Amino acid sequence: MRIITTYRDAGAGLNFDNQPQRAGLFTSCRIGEPMITRRHLLSAAGGLVAFSATPVVAAETEPRIGFMEIKRNGSQPSGKGSADYFTGTVRIDPLFQASEPARGTGASVTFEPGARTAWHTHPLGQTLIVTTGVGRVQRWGGPVEEIRPGDVVWFPPGEKHWHGASPTTAMTHIAIQERLDGKVVDWLEHVTDEQYRG
Repeated sequence: MRIITTYRDAGAGLNFDNQPQRAGLFTSCRIGEPMITRRHLLSAAGGLVAFSATPVVAAETEPRIGFMEIKRNGSQPSGKGSADYFTGTVRIDPLFQASEPARGTGASVTFEPGARTAWHTHPLGQTLIVTTGVGRVQRWGGPVEEIRPGDVVWFPPGEKHWHGASPTTAMTHIAIQERLDGKVVDWLEHVTDEQYRG
């Protein structure tokens, strides 16, 4: 096979037998002998580039539930912990509340020194991730334990517990729990000073 680099080399549209050149990628110099010109190669390469640049869209096999969502820092107002459920000064910064069918919710909770939750349980459990300060946690019947940044605490479903700051240092944790029948927590009695001191 001979590759012709310009149409001038191909006789300006004629093949080597002075016959009109056929259109297409493969043209014939002689019967049965294909001829490829540079223009044909560039044309074919351009088509491949255009084809490869076309975005491929996969067919959706399942219906979409929703779209990615970004909650920007500061876009949700902080709240004060209610005296019905907390002792001391507590600030709650909501982080997320997943839409159905997901059930997860999360908040960043800051306890000033000595502040704490009331006793409570969670129908599907709770995870705490300590981010700053020094805190305390206790499960019903267990000892008061100290928690620090990087500690992760898991309370299983229905376990009665409380958590808060140490007496002298504030503490912030991220609290993650799931809703069951629309409920994430069952609040109980307040933690007494004696229980808090351990």
